[in-house]
Amino acid sequence: MKSLLLTIALFVSIVLQAQTFTLRSDELGGQASLRQAANIFGCKGENSSPQLYWVNIPEGTQSFAVTIFDESAPTGSGWWHWLIFDIDKSVRELKSGAGNPLNNVSPAQAIQSKTDFGSAGYGGPCPPPGSGIHRYVITLYALKVSKLGLTADANPALVGYNLEQNVIQKTSLVFYYQQ
Repeated sequence: MKSLLLTIALFVSIVLQAQTFTLRSDELGGQASLRQAANIFGCKGENSSPQLYWVNIPEGTQSFAVTIFDESAPTGSGWWHWLIFDIDKSVRELKSGAGNPLNNVSPAQAIQSKTDFGSAGYGGPCPPPGSGIHRYVITLYALKVSKLGLTADANPALVGYNLEQNVIQKTSLVFYYQQ
């Protein structure tokens, strides 16, 4: 009897887990590749944002936002690599390279704002040599508003504040990179 109850509990746990708001990538594993790495500050990457997709959207979602943050950056406050928001609620994927505002791959009407590189769009990993392995967190926000009311000139702190004020749920992926 105990065995049957444990089996049922495990099955229910797996089913419930499978139905949570989840961010995934077919391209990105636990380590960034040269495809995602920056091509600046001595790094020789392709600076292409990773393909991302999400499932099990929370009820009431009106839009999405995605951020990439390096909490290991030796700045005292981390480093923002990408902020894209006002992604329509019907969108379920960001294609590889969507972080380049010039290539028209990002969803229509989505806004990419300034990063700590000083410009809008994706800026790949490029930690300073000798600073060790950096941890990058990609966070997807399901938001209760269709627009944040911000422009591409918004700084990361302002975007982050508005995201936290309007979040229904969020989910994250973590990857690492070392130069």
